[in-house]
Amino acid sequence: MATKSDSFKQSLLPSFLYSSSPNSFSLDRLLNANSPAFSASRSTIPDAPAASSSPSIKARTFMIPSPNEPGKKIEMYSPQFYAACTFGGILSCGLTHMAVTPLDLVKCNMQIDPAKYKSISSGFGVLLKEQGVRGFFRGWVPTLLGYSAQGACKFGFYEFFKKYYSDLAGPEYFAKYKTLIYLAGSASAEVIADVALCPFEAVKVRVQTQPGFARGLSDGLPKFVRSEGALGLYKGIVPLWGRQIPYTMMKFASFETIVEMIYKYGIPTPKEQCSKNLQLGVSFAGGYVAGVFCAIVSHPADNLVSFLNNAKGATVGDAVKKLGLWGLFTRGLPLRIVMIGTLTGAQWGIYDAFKVFVGLPTTGGVAPVPAAVELAKV
Repeated sequence: MATKSDSFKQSLLPSFLYSSSPNSFSLDRLLNANSPAFSASRSTIPDAPAASSSPSIKARTFMIPSPNEPGKKIEMYSPQFYAACTFGGILSCGLTHMAVTPLDLVKCNMQIDPAKYKSISSGFGVLLKEQGVRGFFRGWVPTLLGYSAQGACKFGFYEFFKKYYSDLAGPEYFAKYKTLIYLAGSASAEVIADVALCPFEAVKVRVQTQPGFARGLSDGLPKFVRSEGALGLYKGIVPLWGRQIPYTMMKFASFETIVEMIYKYGIPTPKEQCSKNLQLGVSFAGGYVAGVFCAIVSHPADNLVSFLNNAKGATVGDAVKKLGLWGLFTRGLPLRIVMIGTLTGAQWGIYDAFKVFVGLPTTGGVAPVPAAVELAKV
């Protein structure tokens, strides 16, 4: 009789994405996983996982064993797995965004008042002269709380939607269209994540760009609501989606692709044979390069978010008229590239470090198994 740890775990996401020692699988396993004859034949094989007996699983459902990671403490794709990914997202986004608050502060002021904050260096000089060292961290509380909430939804729901869409596609179409699945999963996750972020972002921008408005979240939030109403906190939701959805799609899809290419072309050793420290280094490098792309793609919308949250009653048309198309795409861009590149690299490093800490594999880097795809075509 199979034990619980030997049970045939149901996974919607192909195991070769994460497994450091992927279990081979065939079309017979996929199509006959619930067949009594199949279960009987498997029982004669030592250590073979038992087929699922759940009556709710249809015979043609793709059921693939989760990875056998050495020392794995959490079962892949279980509620505990998603909880770990959610908490990892909180750490990766909340802490990193709070750490770059000074850069974000200068960037926002360069977007709002370019005559005063003409460059990165002069922007820091103006802030230091007018507000002192403490001024560099104005708005850190809404930044920490807002991006922690966003990170929880971003990473947790990305893992869920990537798994869900992979199951809908099946192994053959996943191998062909995995980039589209990464894009769809990350976009779906970011729609939810921005709903959590938007109120904090509105208060953060107002606190950072209007000296004297409020000291932080505790007094800034009620003052903002009294001024513009509760719905005013979501005035910037559409530009925020316009900024964050392309950003996150680029962030996750390019990261997955870059990491896979690093392991395929840049490291002579297969991922499963690389040390955890090397894998985490790859995660940071892939995240940094992905962050540069993210900054470029999402920068016009970032300028819009800063403008709308700073000016009461302002519209997108007002922003375009004042900033101009060239300014919309370039104002504050060099600083944002440095900030977002570092931020994204650090986020992936922290996220994967936490996954390793709880016994999960790092994200990405394992290409689909060609044999499995060929068998699926039969």
